[in-house]
Amino acid sequence: MTEYKAFRVELADKIAQVVINRPEKINAMNADFWSEIIDIFDWIDATDEVRVVVLSGAGQHFSSGIDLQLLAQAGSQLGSEVGRNAEQLRRKILALQASFNAVDNCRKPVIAAIQGYCLGGAIDLISACDMRYSTTDARFSIKEIDMGMAADVGTLQRLPRIIGDGMMRELAFTGRTIDGEEARAIGLVNRTYADRQAMMEAVLGLAGDIAGKSPVAIRGTKEMIRYMRDHRVDDGLEYVATWNAAMLQSADLKVAIAAHMSKQKPDFAD
Repeated sequence: MTEYKAFRVELADKIAQVVINRPEKINAMNADFWSEIIDIFDWIDATDEVRVVVLSGAGQHFSSGIDLQLLAQAGSQLGSEVGRNAEQLRRKILALQASFNAVDNCRKPVIAAIQGYCLGGAIDLISACDMRYSTTDARFSIKEIDMGMAADVGTLQRLPRIIGDGMMRELAFTGRTIDGEEARAIGLVNRTYADRQAMMEAVLGLAGDIAGKSPVAIRGTKEMIRYMRDHRVDDGLEYVATWNAAMLQSADLKVAIAAHMSKQKPDFAD
């Protein structure tokens, strides 16, 4: 397994655990983070043994967001010509967006497990995940507004589909902090837990359940859900009909039916 500077990655029982591993820096997202997350999710997407991903943060916090030193460095590289500065910044923002697009585009379900701080860029990250779970004392905030900028790595684009437009606007305009219980009430997280240990046990149990399902069925289901974000119902129905015309010929269907009839647990190939 590749060694990373900003992450720790482990694979066991078909579950890839991806841990942001900068606890001494509150898991702030430095330059290594932004490049390594693309490599990690490319590997996850290409590795058949991986069936589900659990994304978490080492230590007391999930992540405090983008490393301010990275922002300062980007600012120091700007010159005096506005047009060239704008072109350079645009390319930098698009590169950062690609990091979280890699999470969103992953064919495998990605589950975020959140404790402590989940601020700024960390909201962008969890918005790209399929499901989110947290401790009750977790702290969430779209902090970019307090830094004099608009969030630009996915929060404003993905979060309205998770918590609704009005609530997203309230949090984005005010930058106020919400705890795990309010996050659950507005639908940002599915469930909350008393502490990190209880949360990780529950999340890994959920991941194990998903890992036991047909990989073909899981990937088809995720693809249909993603497709429907930007298409009409009739488009989605046409797409799933075409998709399943191929996928219903998978051996997984026969395995699932046989297991159901015999009341046995199915064993699907990677």
